[in-house]
Amino acid sequence: MNQSNGTLNLADLIASRREGHSMPQEFYTDAAVHVADVERIFKRQWVFIGHSCQIIEAGEFFTVTIGDDPLIIIRGDDGVIRALHNVCRHRGTLISRESCGKARRLVCPYHQWTYERDGKLASCRGMHEINRDEHSLLPAHLEDLEGMLFVCLADTPPDFVAAREAMAEVVRPQRMGKAKVAKIVDYEVGSNWKLVWENNRECYHCNVNHPQYIKANFDHFNSDDTTPRVQQRITAAAERHAVQCAKNGLEVTHKETGMATFPDPDRGLWFSANRTTLVDGYVSETMDGQQVAPLMGDYTDADVGTMRCRTMPNMWNHSSCDHVVSTRLLPTAANRTQVRVMWLVHPDAEEGRDYDLEKLMPFWQLTSEQDWELCEFAQTGITSSAYRPGPYSTPKEYNVDAFVRWYLEALQNG
Repeated sequence: MNQSNGTLNLADLIASRREGHSMPQEFYTDAAVHVADVERIFKRQWVFIGHSCQIIEAGEFFTVTIGDDPLIIIRGDDGVIRALHNVCRHRGTLISRESCGKARRLVCPYHQWTYERDGKLASCRGMHEINRDEHSLLPAHLEDLEGMLFVCLADTPPDFVAAREAMAEVVRPQRMGKAKVAKIVDYEVGSNWKLVWENNRECYHCNVNHPQYIKANFDHFNSDDTTPRVQQRITAAAERHAVQCAKNGLEVTHKETGMATFPDPDRGLWFSANRTTLVDGYVSETMDGQQVAPLMGDYTDADVGTMRCRTMPNMWNHSSCDHVVSTRLLPTAANRTQVRVMWLVHPDAEEGRDYDLEKLMPFWQLTSEQDWELCEFAQTGITSSAYRPGPYSTPKEYNVDAFVRWYLEALQNG
């Protein structure tokens, strides 16, 4: 490890990365790098935290912690969703210990300082002399992109306009803001958050590890292994699907073999959204490819492929005609990542009548849990003294290389 006076020298470590290869061990194992990741990336970038449909009524809230900053995400009486620091302005006590709920007011359990749903201090028993206007809960920046909520803890957040302009039109037909939460599953994955992203950014591993995924998608075919016969299948499916989507006012935006390119560090793009063709016979990312819940949003036809979007540093989303699956990453240690997977459906859909979780969840639950296991094995191997950075496959791991370059640039400039 490169050190200066016993402290990790990030600049030297970044410079030591060999182009086209995986990163040095310290990036995945060192506690100081974890701290830098949180401080320079997760506390300065737009971080996906959840969906607006999690909090429909005034007073509904959920909590999330980014690094050591706990937040309350709450809908106010005015209908506005706010991100408030979950820290009492009296002596700093955590206000809400619940993961979600509904509150008439936010009350600190220590000394009962009480706050309105917009964060304003309503009462502070025994302290009549203070100016309540100066002791509201501190806000964090929040943006709602078609039902996806993002917060930024920086005093001056990065621009969000470009992300909205690039993604909104592709994302909007899903109408996630008017959806319903069908299921949330939380995982504690024993690997560095970057390994989870690296796994997501390639399908080199899919043929052996994701048998259900490769039946529905063409992602696992790349320029080096797409035979003329396979290319003919992909082209025919894409052409047919493009015509079908056009009838519904939609556009297929990813037509090439392999995974859509993302991120793009050379252009500073930390966001991406596209509509992708599924294999013929599949209208949804389910085990048999069939629709298992009512059509969502603006869709009047099941044959719309998948809407996919992703944002650095912590979100990807696959949305079929009948459901949404969003994945959120939050690093908790150098070798631990908190992952939340959320399934959304039409707001009027009722479990047991319109959908069954046993049919809705398995495709992405299996895919996710297969990946978490792979990431944990990767963490174990990288922690070994035998680990050496290895070369990336140009036709198969181009997105992994792009992610690493995005990450190093964000870490260096954060």
